[in-house]
Amino acid sequence: QVQLVESGGGLVQTGGSLRLSCAASGRTFSNYNMGWFRQAPGKDREFVAAITWSGGAAVYADSVKDRFTISRDNAKNTVYLQMNSLKPEDTAVYYCSAAVAVGRLRDAGAYNYWGQGTQVTVSS
Repeated sequence: QVQLVESGGGLVQTGGSLRLSCAASGRTFSNYNMGWFRQAPGKDREFVAAITWSGGAAVYADSVKDRFTISRDNAKNTVYLQMNSLKPEDTAVYYCSAAVAVGRLRDAGAYNYWGQGTQVTVSS
């Protein structure tokens, strides 16, 4: 089992920044690819960003590319999502997730473990 706890969400104005953190405990963190997904009210959960177990590769949704950056610190068992130039459409609950599977980083079904989520609200 892997336990994931997100933090860092909050209320920010358009154009502002937030840094989300996800602390992992349980099994060896460096064994897992890590992802961030989000879900806005009335919408399906959508992929935001993911990073491989080593941190050597990252992928992003087109809607956040060049604004968000995913990173990880395997020594601290933590993955981060730096969010810049935030827009009202980024408002959602953001979820951290962990996957054993190789590849399929954009596929929510590939992730084995999920956090409880942290709310991000961007005001216009």
